Amino acid sequence: MFRFIAIFLGMLVALFAIELLQPVQRHVIVPFTGALAHVAVWIMQLFDGNVVAQLNSIRRGIDGPGIEIVAGCNGVEAVLILVSAVLAFPAPWKHKLAGIGIGFVAIQALNLVRIISLYYLLLWNRVWFDWFHLYLWQALIILDALVFWLVWLRWLPRANQAPPLAATA
Repeated sequence: MFRFIAIFLGMLVALFAIELLQPVQRHVIVPFTGALAHVAVWIMQLFDGNVVAQLNSIRRGIDGPGIEIVAGCNGVEAVLILVSAVLAFPAPWKHKLAGIGIGFVAIQALNLVRIISLYYLLLWNRVWFDWFHLYLWQALIILDALVFWLVWLRWLPRANQAPPLAATA
């Protein structure tokens, strides 16, 4: 258990430090955040033709009200927590890579729901937007990473399981 916690915390500190590096921000985080805004707008335009993406912002029309997706709102931190937990747990690399890939998709899918809901909450009521943004969705995104990690742990093959016997003819 101590080994897991030490590796988890070490990975977490290292990944957060790497995320804060200016080249990583410029070449990875900022483009990813902009892409996230465009994917959210693509989904929203299926039922709302008035919404547009501008860099990392989502707006009603060119100069209407909207939201800006900034650091902490792009789901990257939740993904880094998941990656740290997956890498710290002793498991085969193919299972770790699958967990990281599927976990990334799961976290970002929920984050898209978060972004879209926050946009419409802002248009409807600023008080509710603030409450959902600051309290509910922050916790749910981190909880998503935790729940996915727990599901991933259950998905891993047991260490004491014997491989299936070969069929004999």
